[in-house]
Amino acid sequence: MTVLPVSDYLGDSAALCDAVVRLRGPALMDELGRIASAVMASPHGQFLPSASAAGVTPLLPFPRDTPALLQEISFDGHCFGHFAVAGRNGYDDADRRHLASLASLTAGVLQVHSLAQRSTHAYAQVEALLAQQTQILDQLHESVLTMDLTGYITSWNKGAERLFGYSSVEAVGRNILFLYEDEDTGFHDAFLEQGGRLMEVRRRKKSGEVFWASLSLSPLQDMDDKPIGLIAYLTDITERKLAEERLHHLAYYDPLTSLPNRTLLAKLVDQALSVAQRSKMLGCVLFIDLNRFKLINDTLGRRIGDELLRQVSLRFRHVLRDQDLVARLGGDEFAVGLFDISQHFEASMVSQKLLASLVEPFLIEGHDLRVGASIGISVYPQDGQDAETLLRLADIAMYRAKQDSGGEAESVAFYSQDMNLGMQARMRLETGLRQALSEQQLLLHYQPKYALASGRIIGAEALVRWHHPQHGMIPPAEFIPLAESTGLVVQVGEWVLEAACAQAQAWKLAGLPPIRLAVNVSAREFTLALPARVAATLARYGLEAAWLELEITESTLMHNIERVIGIMDRITALGVALSLDDFGTGYSSLSYLKRFPIDTLKIDRSFTTGIPTDASDCAIASTIISIAQQLHHKVIAEGVETAEQLAFLKSSGCDEVQGYLFSRPLPAAEFERALRENWGV
Repeated sequence: MTVLPVSDYLGDSAALCDAVVRLRGPALMDELGRIASAVMASPHGQFLPSASAAGVTPLLPFPRDTPALLQEISFDGHCFGHFAVAGRNGYDDADRRHLASLASLTAGVLQVHSLAQRSTHAYAQVEALLAQQTQILDQLHESVLTMDLTGYITSWNKGAERLFGYSSVEAVGRNILFLYEDEDTGFHDAFLEQGGRLMEVRRRKKSGEVFWASLSLSPLQDMDDKPIGLIAYLTDITERKLAEERLHHLAYYDPLTSLPNRTLLAKLVDQALSVAQRSKMLGCVLFIDLNRFKLINDTLGRRIGDELLRQVSLRFRHVLRDQDLVARLGGDEFAVGLFDISQHFEASMVSQKLLASLVEPFLIEGHDLRVGASIGISVYPQDGQDAETLLRLADIAMYRAKQDSGGEAESVAFYSQDMNLGMQARMRLETGLRQALSEQQLLLHYQPKYALASGRIIGAEALVRWHHPQHGMIPPAEFIPLAESTGLVVQVGEWVLEAACAQAQAWKLAGLPPIRLAVNVSAREFTLALPARVAATLARYGLEAAWLELEITESTLMHNIERVIGIMDRITALGVALSLDDFGTGYSSLSYLKRFPIDTLKIDRSFTTGIPTDASDCAIASTIISIAQQLHHKVIAEGVETAEQLAFLKSSGCDEVQGYLFSRPLPAAEFERALRENWGV
């Protein structure tokens, strides 16, 4: 046996590793054969690649009588091939061991190289997959970022760059708190305890701008399903929040004075009464009506009157404590809630302060104006247990105060039971209304609705009138509120629906094509029985649903939302259109509005009146029209009385109008004549 020097052996080993790393295919086989020949000092050496399983001996590539050695190259049951050497006079056991050692080394090198190749390939696949996922995330409009359990950002997509203004390099590695608004604390509550929940949050951009975002969090887990962080999805909802805030302000605040309106006052008073009940304190509601305001408003105009009301509200707010409530109920009526008091006479002291605040004249556009007030007071708990009762009784007390002073001098009166004597006239009116329902004293007038695009009459609102046999026409403003407060409004509503459908049947038989007759539905009527009643009435008169539209006020819809939506869905399933009446005066919420299956939003006349001179009314009307367009609803404005109002509404995108500019409410025969003239039939 030829024994190689150690240096030669190491050199050949290095050559073996180098060959496996650098070479492939025949070049590798040739080099491995050369190395085997050199190591074994044999003229001939070959590497025979494996063509079969381990343990199977291949045929030698030498003549049968040539001395040769054959050694399998295998590792852990995997055969890579064989070494074959020949050309020496003979080979002994030491040679076989030497070749076996070379084969073992070669097998180990080949195995390591094979594993390295597979790892490199797998890593390349992972990199490609990550690159694809990154591209997908970057194409999303949403902002997507991930963070570890301590809130440090670990990834940041292009959507996050666009939303916040920070690049990935600037954001990754920083704690998420750097995006928070100053007052926004509690990282653990929002990000660790509410993972997977949707919330609305305030965040800060690189520019310093603070905005509203919809934030959804999902847990980020490792291969063993252990939490390692969170995935956050953010969308800018600033515009939606601003729209909701505008509608909230419309619903709860008086647009002229920015004081709470009657709806918000009632909520706040009821909350304060709960506190007063627990603390055994008294509460008082003051109902304030300005004296001589109507004369000023009628003489100098609405602009002066509105400014006077604004200044009055500021004076009232100035003399009251921060914890006192003050609201404008409408017109020249205000209300004050006092709840942190122990004796009811404190309310009379506050009343005197309010009256004293009006002593100094109001200087408005060169006019020296003076107004006084009459104040009625109701006391909790003896006069009433809730806001509506206390307001109603304070209103009664205010009228007594005004009567006692002749309506000119400043006066204050507490409510007392003898004031109920004034309710006798109301009871007589209620009795008369019941008789009107049974004795056919009610009738309908129809106010035409016009499409702005064509100028044609496309429908009418059916308005109930009461023709009293002794007193003549009684204004709706006198008996409709009475009907609502007594529950008679349900019977009145049933009569209106029946009469409107009967008239529609007559017009249908006369050959008129269908027009929508709008019937007002009160909150008391809006029950589970309403869809069936509507369907039965249409069937009784043989009418298609295209003849009918139901007008519903916002306040009707804001109780038990799911129940209300269910009723509305059943009505629209009949093909009957729904219109949201007096939009902007009730509790307007976009989150609910988008769910209601309505066709039309109706702009209340209180907003139409000031167009186009009143900037607030113009802004409100434009906002309502814009919201309707975004939600794919039609818009109709009521109370249109001037060409200027019409021009503004038309330019703002309003679809339909009704009002005295076009027509007053007409008896059935006159409406039919107007309809035929408008249609040219």
